[in-house]
Amino acid sequence: MAQLRQHEERIERLGLKVLVVTFQAQWLAEAYVSETELRWPLLVDETRELFTAYGMHRGRWRDILGPAAMWAYAKLIARGRRPKKTTGDVRQLGGDVLIDPAGVVRLHHVGRGPADRPPVERILSMVEE
Repeated sequence: MAQLRQHEERIERLGLKVLVVTFQAQWLAEAYVSETELRWPLLVDETRELFTAYGMHRGRWRDILGPAAMWAYAKLIARGRRPKKTTGDVRQLGGDVLIDPAGVVRLHHVGRGPADRPPVERILSMVEE
């Protein structure tokens, strides 16, 4: 989410709409919005229907806690940020989906773990093309 926030101005300039989806309980989602001052809409998908529809199932432990994830957490700590303790299903995969105004999916990335996300710069470059 922090990467997206760094590009907020560019996202607005491009006229993009961002929707954040979570499977966490409503009260946890509300606490997250309050804590992070999230400016984009948040959809709560407790039944994980949207996650399932986009092939975002549960990940393997070696991807969730493997070297790539540990490296991502180490980089966070090096930048003075602390990984947050999770209260939900740590194996639930997330991802990124870019849908154009005609409803055509232009990017469909299912992460293999917490460190597997396309760079925001790449997504924004796709939009600009």
